[in-house]
Amino acid sequence: MKRNVIVLLATVFFLVVTGLILIQLSWIRNAVDLTDQQFRYLANKALESVVRDLEEQELVSRIFEEINPASADSITAIIPANSPLARKFHGYKPDKELLEIYGFNDPEKPVVITSSGQKIYISDEISSAYNDLEHSEPSAQDPSTGLSARVSNKILVMESIMEKILLNTPDIRERIDPQQINQMLRKALNTVGINLDYEFAIRSGRYGTIWKTPGFTDKPGVNKFIIQLFPNDPVPGQNRLELYCLQEKQYKLEKTGSLAILSLFFALFLLLLSTGTFIVIFRQKKMSEIRSDFINNMTHELKTPISTISLASQMLADKTIKTKDKNIDNLARIISDESMRLKFQVEKVLQMAVFEKMDTRLHTTETDIHNILDKAVENFRLQIENRKGMLVKEYEAENPMVPVDEVHVLNAFSNLIDNALKYNNSKEPVVTLTTRNSKNGIFVTVEDNGIGISKEDQKRIFDKFYRVHSGNIHNVKGFGLGLSYVKKIIESHNGTIRVESQPGKGTRFIVFIPQSFKNE
Repeated sequence: MKRNVIVLLATVFFLVVTGLILIQLSWIRNAVDLTDQQFRYLANKALESVVRDLEEQELVSRIFEEINPASADSITAIIPANSPLARKFHGYKPDKELLEIYGFNDPEKPVVITSSGQKIYISDEISSAYNDLEHSEPSAQDPSTGLSARVSNKILVMESIMEKILLNTPDIRERIDPQQINQMLRKALNTVGINLDYEFAIRSGRYGTIWKTPGFTDKPGVNKFIIQLFPNDPVPGQNRLELYCLQEKQYKLEKTGSLAILSLFFALFLLLLSTGTFIVIFRQKKMSEIRSDFINNMTHELKTPISTISLASQMLADKTIKTKDKNIDNLARIISDESMRLKFQVEKVLQMAVFEKMDTRLHTTETDIHNILDKAVENFRLQIENRKGMLVKEYEAENPMVPVDEVHVLNAFSNLIDNALKYNNSKEPVVTLTTRNSKNGIFVTVEDNGIGISKEDQKRIFDKFYRVHSGNIHNVKGFGLGLSYVKKIIESHNGTIRVESQPGKGTRFIVFIPQSFKNE
């Protein structure tokens, strides 16, 4: 698959995933807003029911007070059955003993008996009920005959009672019972499904805060619900009930949080998974290209010595050429050199393959790092001299002994020197080797005056199969395994390697090898 197609697919996929995440965020925001509105609606509904019940209880209580003067044993009030007040009294539960005393054993009879003995009739016919009360004579068998003789039956006009109530509005401090309100609030909130702890306060525009729970606070940021108390007063006062729930955020989170979190989690997981997938695809694509270059390079590197050996062998086998003209010594040297070159290339590939599959067992011994560097330099002396170059040694390490595997470390520094010569278009290449002691080990620097390495290539030069582009230098050969091998060897000794370079100004590899390494 072409790179452009992969990029297009990745772009489309990320646009789709981004759109999906934006839609989910919009849904979550709407769900949170809806939950907030629902919570406010339920809380206000609970407060309204408390205020309504509180006002109705006060109205019923004051009516009973008005029809219960101390001078009378009993007062009878007749209320039209279709009036709103009658519907409120229907909810009043009479005392069963009083019903029996007064002879009202029929539970369907429209009568309410208060705990003080007052009777409130609820009748469809006010006049007939009144006439019945006016002209009925008590029976001798009626157990309440003696008591009925003392009863003053009066018709209380409800309009006059209501007029007294309207003209006489008690002080707010006398009209509230905090404990009663607290019970009513708890019941109302539970009814609407808000089973949360709360704090509340009762306030008046005239007296300020009349009562509040111990934990009530006026700090900003608290989501308070405020409702007016006794809103149906003739002159509504500035009396209000303030309430807030302590776990409101947790309540809202329980309603939408779990689904929102799961939705975002899976969306982000999908995004991360897809990102990782496309990163792997791009890396595999790049690796495929690098492997293809590697195969081409390997084919060329192996083909050249094979062709040379084949040509030399043919010359030796050619009977048309006289023995004295064959220059057997030279042909033997060519075959030997090319065979060693072929062997070196094959071993290099096999060594890297084995190194990748298993941890290398290092055979470490206390070795003079300067001796290793001298051996590496000796391998390239002829090459440097042929190019009229120079190899500079600046051994400043006073204690050059390090526990290393001599063979692998020698190969590592040989690779560094080889690269310093390969990637150098100078007519007189200069390679400088420097050593110095540090607190815990030795620093070895391999510096050249070659073509340098760009910032982008510096990030990848230690990757397997990766080769720095050499511009117009066409004689640079290799598999892209050298620096990867060097890095693995140095790190196997618990050391480090880093590169400093600028294009056109040369390259410096800085290797650190600890002097207290133990191979386990």
